[in-house]
Amino acid sequence: MSWLSRVRNGIPFLPKRQTADNLWHKCKKCEAMVFTKEWEDNLFCCPRCEHHDRIGSKARFEQMFDNGRYEVLPSPEVREDPLKFRDTKRYTDRIKTARTTTGARDALTNAKGLINRRKAVVGVQDFAFMGGSMGIAVGAAFVAGVRVAIANKCPYVLFTAAGGARMQEGILSLMQMPKATVALAELREAGLPYIVVLTDPTTGGVTASYAMLGDVQIAEPDALIGFAGQRVIEQTIREKLPEGFQRAEYLLEHGMIDMVVRRHDLKDTVGKLIEYLTPAKGRGKKAA
Repeated sequence: MSWLSRVRNGIPFLPKRQTADNLWHKCKKCEAMVFTKEWEDNLFCCPRCEHHDRIGSKARFEQMFDNGRYEVLPSPEVREDPLKFRDTKRYTDRIKTARTTTGARDALTNAKGLINRRKAVVGVQDFAFMGGSMGIAVGAAFVAGVRVAIANKCPYVLFTAAGGARMQEGILSLMQMPKATVALAELREAGLPYIVVLTDPTTGGVTASYAMLGDVQIAEPDALIGFAGQRVIEQTIREKLPEGFQRAEYLLEHGMIDMVVRRHDLKDTVGKLIEYLTPAKGRGKKAA
């Protein structure tokens, strides 16, 4: 056997199935290549530049609830295609595809559990589900989450991520804005806090309604937050917008939000807010 064969045979090559794309993750911001395991262990944040990637409801619930234990709340049944909408494909087909891809019923999923030993209901919008768009199902899920929080005498914590209202439902999607506002009035009447965590991106009708109505407004670093797109605004006012416009840090500097919190610190920050804002009777039993 030649020396070249001996060297080649001594190299510990990984099996082909382990060297696929899922072994590495390319950061969308700095374009660094990092091990997927390292990226996941870092709460889906780039270990090089701290870019916070978008995550779904399952990962968010596991990060927020004590010991990763929680109970997913059932999604309300709604009429799924009230306008019989069709563009390049049927709306019902788009919903089926989104459900297959994400495993969620719709863009907003609620769960209840303990955050730092305090009861809480947490809602998460998943951008992977049709851009996290707000339709009838999202509005119904929001109201359901608020009412479960009222029944359990605990706060409602919402993680927003959306491109706005769902165009396939027309005016019916926009009607979810006042519907959510009325639900929040019920929550405040019960003396319970509403905490919003704005994640990348939170835009359109969601920003114009329940995303900006929190008692405390938190944002993840560098999250895009706004109503209309930057290009639309520039074309309307015919001026160049400042650097970082509509990013979390810019909004914090101009008083639109209360704090920008790294994902690693979110659980403790939200837990402290719940402790400050919730009556003592809202304390849950110590998680096992």
